[in-house]
Amino acid sequence: MTISFNTEQMLVGGKWRNAENGATIDVINPSTGKLLCKIARGSANDVNMAVKEAHKALKGDWGKFTALERGRVLTNIGRKLVEYEDELTVLESKDVGKPLKQARADAVAIARYMEFYGGAADKVMGHTIPYLDGYTVYTLREPHGVTGHIVPWNYPMQIIGRSVGAALAMGNTCVLKPAEDACLTALLFARIAEEAGLPKGALNVVTGLGNEAGAALSGHPDIQHISFTGSVAVGSMVQKAAADNIVPVTLELGGKSPQIVFDDADLDAAMPFLVGAGIQNAGQTCSASSRLLVQSGIYDELLKRLVDRYQSLEVGPAIDDLDVGPLISAKQKQLVEGYVMNGIQNGLTVAAQGKMVSAERGFYVRPTLFADVSPQHKLAREEIFGPIQVVIPFESEKEAIEIANGTEYGLVTGVWTRDGGRQMRMAKAIKAGQLFINNYGAGGGVELPFGGIGKSGFGREKGLEALYGFSVLKTVAVYHG
Repeated sequence: MTISFNTEQMLVGGKWRNAENGATIDVINPSTGKLLCKIARGSANDVNMAVKEAHKALKGDWGKFTALERGRVLTNIGRKLVEYEDELTVLESKDVGKPLKQARADAVAIARYMEFYGGAADKVMGHTIPYLDGYTVYTLREPHGVTGHIVPWNYPMQIIGRSVGAALAMGNTCVLKPAEDACLTALLFARIAEEAGLPKGALNVVTGLGNEAGAALSGHPDIQHISFTGSVAVGSMVQKAAADNIVPVTLELGGKSPQIVFDDADLDAAMPFLVGAGIQNAGQTCSASSRLLVQSGIYDELLKRLVDRYQSLEVGPAIDDLDVGPLISAKQKQLVEGYVMNGIQNGLTVAAQGKMVSAERGFYVRPTLFADVSPQHKLAREEIFGPIQVVIPFESEKEAIEIANGTEYGLVTGVWTRDGGRQMRMAKAIKAGQLFINNYGAGGGVELPFGGIGKSGFGREKGLEALYGFSVLKTVAVYHG
């Protein structure tokens, strides 16, 4: 199936329109380095119009929908997304540079989010509270109002699904600002949502630059909640802008996520996760497993396996569906190459690299594995956002915990051990928003609350927890004598 939309237009109040000033932004295909299309360069005026239309929808059709009716619309959006899965897959692959199988996983996920939140919309209950004689006290969950969603370029479909889906389920209306490097599936999603019956103004999409449209949205006085996924630096700016208006925020920021492999681990089971979680989407993942902590008793054996796997990795155009595609931009390529050069200049051991099979002039970096890295080295502490992994040896359980918890981040951790007692101890000791034991990612389940601690952010998306975050708790106390 196909559905048409103009990439140079935005959706505001149910109308597709150009940026008020007529400006556009070039969209570059990361696999070729060539122009793919143009998008509208929205301004603060465009954001302001979108917020006004979202407030109209809140007082209009969408605001009058029951939870059951909202759920039916979201479920219908999910069905339509399944019908357009192929189109979403190809578009995401071209726009972001993801190999087709990875882009398809995201297309499947956004449909699943809509199905999940469609089914959950009428199942968020209040509670009665035992209180003084003569009182009946109960709680209600109500929408914030108009919510702002600033979505990054690495997983636009997934993050739209988990934030916009949850916000709509709770009765909010949304203004979505996708990253300027990856807007196309956001626009297509909006067209599909229209076709599925989402009322005008319930979802508004403003494309543009972060320091223009994004800044206008995060500091807008008529936004009641902001969801932001991206870098620590920008997340801090979003939080400060929201604070001026006393607006709550959900921040999902960076990570330096470890996988900890103990001597008793099942290495055959671990291997696909150890490398796959580091190179997926060319390492441009907040929860990427960029640190591999390996106990000394199996260090040599596992390093050999890792080297063999890295040497087999192939890098090339997204459409070729290889192991690793390009990075999102020339800027990101330069940044990641700088980290690799830093490691080499500092005497780190390059244990293995993947193979470049493309003749295209895209933004490619060879996946690189560094061995015997100190936990204090820059490459072991800073988020690189590229297909770079470091292997760090450790001796004891205590040392592994210290290394794993030894960064400013706390997003995801994986632990590989067959020792049940150790599994429980690690689960308590590790500082992270998600902990996976003898797996990593659990298939990316939409039901699993996701978020971090420390500089990985706060608040939770995905699962039922997201519905609580996109609602306000009201306590009602009735005195009846």
